[in-house]
Amino acid sequence: MIDSVQALGFLAAAMLITLSPGPDNLMILSLGLSRGRRSGMAFGLGCALGCLSHTLLAALGISAAIAASPLLFTGLKLTGGAYLVWLGIGALRSRGAMRIDGTVGGSESLAVLFRRGLLANAINPKVVLFFLAFLPQFVVADKGDAGWQIAQLGLLFTLQACVLFGIIGWFAGSLGGWLGRHGRAGLWLDRLAGGVFIALGLKLIVAR
Repeated sequence: MIDSVQALGFLAAAMLITLSPGPDNLMILSLGLSRGRRSGMAFGLGCALGCLSHTLLAALGISAAIAASPLLFTGLKLTGGAYLVWLGIGALRSRGAMRIDGTVGGSESLAVLFRRGLLANAINPKVVLFFLAFLPQFVVADKGDAGWQIAQLGLLFTLQACVLFGIIGWFAGSLGGWLGRHGRAGLWLDRLAGGVFIALGLKLIVAR
């Protein structure tokens, strides 16, 4: 088992990384602004729990195999990028019908948004490589069973991501709700969200 010193040191680094500007934060912010805080929080929770798949891959050593195979990595990269572009196109086609309570009327349920966040994170190859590089740095060799330590660290990372992504989704949704009660802001916030998703998807596709 990891001890408190090991866990606290890892948690401090994990929180700094989670709060730093990145694709997950941008997607949660843009979705919270355009669809309301419940939607932002649902998507953020999906993104956070997507980290569990990367934890499992890292603990089993599968991430190393993906990183060592250009074909597997490229396939995963193209799939992830195409999925983000698809989400962006869907947001661009939305009517942005925001209600007076600050939530957005749309066809996507919270469960659907949760699954989209889960999948968007789970198939992102850059997150695969990040977990492969980041988690082992906090493994203490003297404790033995590196795979079990990685699993515990990954679970801790996921838990703090759930909290922080939820907070980001809440505040973004609150701001989006206020903006949405003023004119056609809801429509343009959806356009902003769509643009962010498409930009991130294309960046992932062309990145080397």
